[in-house]
Amino acid sequence: MANMPEKTTLFERLGGDGAVAAAVEVFYGKVLADEHLKAFFAGTDMARQKQHMGRFLAFACGGPKTYTGRDMRSAHQRLVTTMGLNDSHFDAVVAHLVATLQELDVAPEVIGEAGMVVESVRDDVLNRPAPAA
Repeated sequence: MANMPEKTTLFERLGGDGAVAAAVEVFYGKVLADEHLKAFFAGTDMARQKQHMGRFLAFACGGPKTYTGRDMRSAHQRLVTTMGLNDSHFDAVVAHLVATLQELDVAPEVIGEAGMVVESVRDDVLNRPAPAA
């Protein structure tokens, strides 16, 4: 029996397209039920949002490069300036993502790695000044 190739990307370790799609569904169920977050999605086409998020997550985790949306700063700027998106909201999103991945029986080390990916975009999502080079 041939050796199975090692799963090298976070996208693969999460389980690929099907697992990411399932995670997006569960995640948005949690987010939209959260009184602290649901206002940010009022009037949003959630089918489109879920598809968009799935593509972004796949891309951010080393999967297919099919994400063609705006960068994190542009995508969230209005939410920061007009709706007060802040660290407490970001923390709630992270908590829902972790809970989602735990619910889907993702290994703790993979959840930790996914958390690092999410944390890496915090300053961009919250439109903080870019660090000096």
